[in-house]
Amino acid sequence: MHTKLKIIGLAGTNGSGKDTVGHILAEHHNYLFISVTDLLRAEAKRRNLPVKRDVLRTISAEWRRQYGLGVLVDKALAEYEIVKDKYAGVVMASLRNPGEADRIHQLGGSVVWIDADPHVRYDRVQANAASRGRAEEDNKTFEQFLAEEAIEMQTQQGADEATLNGSGVKDQTDVFLTNDTTSLEEFKTIVEQSFQLTKIY
Repeated sequence: MHTKLKIIGLAGTNGSGKDTVGHILAEHHNYLFISVTDLLRAEAKRRNLPVKRDVLRTISAEWRRQYGLGVLVDKALAEYEIVKDKYAGVVMASLRNPGEADRIHQLGGSVVWIDADPHVRYDRVQANAASRGRAEEDNKTFEQFLAEEAIEMQTQQGADEATLNGSGVKDQTDVFLTNDTTSLEEFKTIVEQSFQLTKIY
């Protein structure tokens, strides 16, 4: 059923530009962009919980234990299935568990890892926090930023496979992108060349 599905899963370090890649594919190549992190934020708000990274981590692990490790991919795919005739494919961010990368590959899709210098990424997060509605969520020092990332990159001691493991996702990546540039146009070109996409804008 899904053998011809154009599906891209985005993963990478915090502030590397995952949403930017999603928006490039959506705005210029007719992909539906779905943020699975926004699905978690919506669930946190539904439960009247603070929208914090530790809360989102807890909810995502709970869902994986209950519905399977690829649940966030499946939830995004369910949204896409409703409107798929209108789009060239679906791109979703952000994969944070190896089971999600497995699910993307089962669907015949590709996993993309995006990275950038930590200082560049931190400055981006701080500069864009208010405009993205995340001023409170992203209000942290550089040291706190790195500490949170370290937690999300490795399965913590005593934790099960439903928790975050960014390094495990990275190990299954098909395409690697580096986003140290400050030019959006330059990054668009990098993205399009990596996916062999033809500019339509």
